[in-house]
Amino acid sequence: MDFLMTVLMITVTVAAAFFILYLLMIMPRVSGKPDMAPFKKWLYAHRGLHDNMSEAPENSLKAFSRAVEAGYGIELDIQMSKDKVPVVFHDFTLRRVCGREGKVSDYTYQELQKFRLCGSNERIPRLEDVLRLVDGRVPLIVELKIEKLLNTAICSAGDKLLAGYKGMYCIESFHPLAVFWYRRHRKGVVRGQLSDAFLRQREKFRNPFCFFLEYLLFNWLAKPDFIAYNHKYPKVLSRRFCRELFRNTAAAWTIKSQEQLRAARKNFDIFIFDSFIPEKETAVN
Repeated sequence: MDFLMTVLMITVTVAAAFFILYLLMIMPRVSGKPDMAPFKKWLYAHRGLHDNMSEAPENSLKAFSRAVEAGYGIELDIQMSKDKVPVVFHDFTLRRVCGREGKVSDYTYQELQKFRLCGSNERIPRLEDVLRLVDGRVPLIVELKIEKLLNTAICSAGDKLLAGYKGMYCIESFHPLAVFWYRRHRKGVVRGQLSDAFLRQREKFRNPFCFFLEYLLFNWLAKPDFIAYNHKYPKVLSRRFCRELFRNTAAAWTIKSQEQLRAARKNFDIFIFDSFIPEKETAVN
């Protein structure tokens, strides 16, 4: 009996230790947190208020102008051209949006201007151009796109422009090192960790990194101010602990109907939408 009790006590102790370690790993920023209330007052148009079959395709100046005029915040993506210019574009490759071969990083900014977005007259904009257009009228969620594991150059390049911007903005990234870069160099900027339920989507699960990312096990490093998660998977345990235990702000991507928006309000605080216009009662407060 004594032996069994000893084994039980050891098992419980080890389990408790692992649980505490797990909580420490997923813990977001809990002290000195920024006020997230201003960001919660807006709905955010995914890649601008866009329609890829129109003259206002995703991540275009026209789509951003439409979002500003409609009174929506904007979510956008930045990466770097071959000549180190921060440009606004989602995919690393040009095929889907521009119908061209190669990656954004294979071309200089001037070379990228030869390509049209989704057959429209719009071109790939610089981050500088977008900031000038928006001019602080609506808040921005800036996603930092990083393809190579240790190459975080877009963080410093983008920050040189964002540091002088007078409008409200925050940054987010799937890459924990990008979020960590802001923790280390720009503590005053609101930072978010992007994630998804990779294990539930075989086409997205590529390596163990996805496991750690799904369960937010890099939070100890990045200490994010908010977690941006695929709205389809609100019950992922780590995401729930971050919001309910650590009182971390939860952002939902990407809402594609009024019904999805209504359902997401139970589990999230910030909403990024696409492919529909939210009803007026759910727009800007």
